[in-house]
Amino acid sequence: MKQLGTHIVVDAWQCPADILNDPDRIRQAILDAIAAGSATLIDICVHQFSPHGVTATATLAESHIAIHTWPEYGYFAADLFFCGCGEPEKAAEMLKTRLEAKQTRVQEFWRGMGYPVPVPDTISDHTWNKVPEIASSSKLMSTVS
Repeated sequence: MKQLGTHIVVDAWQCPADILNDPDRIRQAILDAIAAGSATLIDICVHQFSPHGVTATATLAESHIAIHTWPEYGYFAADLFFCGCGEPEKAAEMLKTRLEAKQTRVQEFWRGMGYPVPVPDTISDHTWNKVPEIASSSKLMSTVS
């Protein structure tokens, strides 16, 4: 397979509602994640919903970061896609830290051309699991902390 990018999906729980409902904090968390991931910002858009919740997207030279918050549940969902250079894992870690997530699930997929994709037994400090339905076509990293 020719890997063209890395796609990380983050689900995070037990985050402070005041942080998740603050568009300035969300903007800064994304900017910090971009710096941690050695990415290049092209544009950022942050929208505050009423009565609560924030959606933010950052267009990157490497692709994008998107986040959606549900303060009433202490939950956020983030999507990070990096093509070429950059360190999306570090960017995801920064989001989790800045938004004070106490519990997370992180899934990582290799994006590209050709299948099947090899699934390593271990990589960095993450636990890798093969999921039968997708093991033949993608890599899934699942960590719950």
